[in-house]
Amino acid sequence: MPLASGTRVGPYEVVSSAGAGGMGEVYRARDRRLNREVAIKVLPPAFSADADRLRRFQQEAQAAAALNHPNILAVYDFGQHDESPYIVTELLEGETLRDRLHSGALPIRKATEYALQTTRGLAAAHEKGIVHRDLKPENIFLTRDGRLKILDFGLAKLTGSEDGRPGDAPTMTAHTEPGVVMGTAGYMSPEQVKGLAADHRSDIFSFGAILYEMLSGKRAFHGESSVEIMSAILKQDPTELSEANRKIPPGLERIVRHCLEKNPEERFQSARDVAFDLESLSSLSSGSAAIRPARVLRWNRMLISAAVAVFLVGAGFLFGRRSAVTIQPKFHRLTFQRGMFYGAAFSPDGHTVVYSASWNGNPRELYSTRAEFPEPRQLGISKYGVFGISATNELALGGSEFFDTILSRAPLAGGTPHAVLEHIHFATWGPDGQLAIVRLAGGRARLEYPPGKPLYETAGYIN
Repeated sequence: MPLASGTRVGPYEVVSSAGAGGMGEVYRARDRRLNREVAIKVLPPAFSADADRLRRFQQEAQAAAALNHPNILAVYDFGQHDESPYIVTELLEGETLRDRLHSGALPIRKATEYALQTTRGLAAAHEKGIVHRDLKPENIFLTRDGRLKILDFGLAKLTGSEDGRPGDAPTMTAHTEPGVVMGTAGYMSPEQVKGLAADHRSDIFSFGAILYEMLSGKRAFHGESSVEIMSAILKQDPTELSEANRKIPPGLERIVRHCLEKNPEERFQSARDVAFDLESLSSLSSGSAAIRPARVLRWNRMLISAAVAVFLVGAGFLFGRRSAVTIQPKFHRLTFQRGMFYGAAFSPDGHTVVYSASWNGNPRELYSTRAEFPEPRQLGISKYGVFGISATNELALGGSEFFDTILSRAPLAGGTPHAVLEHIHFATWGPDGQLAIVRLAGGRARLEYPPGKPLYETAGYIN
């Protein structure tokens, strides 16, 4: 029986019904202790008698409570009411991504923005060893102020973290019997369809299907029945995105395709890598089919974006010079190797580019190249990405985990990176040779310049 307005659930007072899902009834309630409104999801008593449903509901509470990220629904409390367990979360105002998609495809810029927020949230979950396993538009919420929240970790599975270390989320039992299919048809990965073990790369496949739908307005895999849909996931590739919208940049379509590889080994191996590639496309305009260079920051920090094995140098070097003349960039192929290019930074003189790439299946490495000597030179630094280069030719580097990473410094000539700060989302060099950083803490982003001196803080993002 639904809870009536005024019912007390622990220390919370029910205000009204807010909807229902496969895992329980949701209510708007008031926390009288902190004088704030919250959402309460209550598992009905009939479901509580089902050991599997109860276990999954408890998993949702434990998994979500272990996460503290602006793109993941915050969990405040967990308890029982009349023998029914409940979860207390932040109250969101807005609509689900599914609601938004009812009106068709999203603008390219908006789809890219939502995709970036989704991958940031997934990266935070995967870092804790938590795999969502049921990512779909219904489980992505768009708030009225433009933030995106991932909902419902009810099918989450505690695994090892992406680098093989055990996750540090609270321990929970989350066994899936061999051959049991978990997830939602249309967004399941091939390994889920087959009933195989699903790790963080399964979420990346589901994300790829969602991004495809945001860009095209159509589902990546479809059929008359769940069986036909699952068969399409295993055997078919989605229609080219360019057929739905010719303005979709090739680089963005390549990201989608790489997420939707049937073989997990051929997909992106980390949500952070997906986020890094998406951020390199963050300057896309919905009215342009070209990949534009990333915004020039106030302190002459430049990033370039490129496709796999093809990236710009050429006339782009001239962007490092202070000139009011708009120059049409020219593109030159610098390598015929195959792999992934992650990002780059110009040296202050505008002639040297340092970039991060993994070629031919090898680990990510840092390389440098100059206009007059285009042959890339390895710097002997592995598993790092470059944030920027100082006037004294010192590198600001991010470790292998971007967006919540360890900031390190190293000479441009190469050498062992020296770690200086933790939990850094972004960094760049100021004109005085000091670092400016964006730090993530408590679900908020804070700009510090120099480090330790806050200049600005927000619940959103600072890019």
